[in-house]
Amino acid sequence: MKSWLLHIIVNTIAILIVSFLFDGVVIGGIFGALSAAFILSILNAIVRPILVVLTLPITILSLGLFLFVINAITLLLTDAILGSIFEIAGFFTAILAAIVISLLNLLLNSFIKND
Repeated sequence: MKSWLLHIIVNTIAILIVSFLFDGVVIGGIFGALSAAFILSILNAIVRPILVVLTLPITILSLGLFLFVINAITLLLTDAILGSIFEIAGFFTAILAAIVISLLNLLLNSFIKND
């Protein structure tokens, strides 16, 4: 439970940074980023594995780069669920945001030690 909450906090920070970097990502404050991180973590736990299995041949052919498209799809689903609290301008912006969020999660998680 502790690591899941820590993961949501790291995702919240990454989403806030992405909203400052891209004009196409609009967040309604800290609550919007926290809500987006919460919904995104639920979608990553439930929907993302299904999408990965369904698109496995494409993922193998693209040498894993299609996973960024799957991450973009989960970001767009988060946008659809939250509405005006969290908005992404388009698919290309979602792919760029997914790449930056992945890199920021990698960077931020490297500073956190798991017990």
